[in-house]
Amino acid sequence: MTEVVLDSSAIVALVRSEVGAEAVAAVLPQSLVGVVNEAEVLSVLIRYGSPPEAARDIVLQLPYKRVDLDAELARRAGMLWRDLKPRGLSLGDRCCLALAERERLPVLTSDHRWTDLPLDVEIRLFRSSRNRRPSQYRQR
Repeated sequence: MTEVVLDSSAIVALVRSEVGAEAVAAVLPQSLVGVVNEAEVLSVLIRYGSPPEAARDIVLQLPYKRVDLDAELARRAGMLWRDLKPRGLSLGDRCCLALAERERLPVLTSDHRWTDLPLDVEIRLFRSSRNRRPSQYRQR
């Protein structure tokens, strides 16, 4: 049974053994991940020095269910731009939230900015604000 949608921050925390990785590992086999977020993870791993093929192999071994970006999700992510872009949310963030909204599942993320979004999506943080790291994995 699927329990949660993972944001790219959750997967990065897991593969880099960051704070909160244990919480992500506990739900990994019951998770959905959008392919846009998987692409973000690959980009981060490569930026931190993994060869592209090694980064791909790491991601392909993760036992979550991958969800393709279909036209419906793409349109919803685009429609979220006006409300969420001023808060600094990327296209990947909006795709993740659109998937969670459609599937009626909570999102597991480290991004504290998501806790008060004007959406009917439950946001679960996998690390506290005391253990918070800046969103260094995102390129702006």
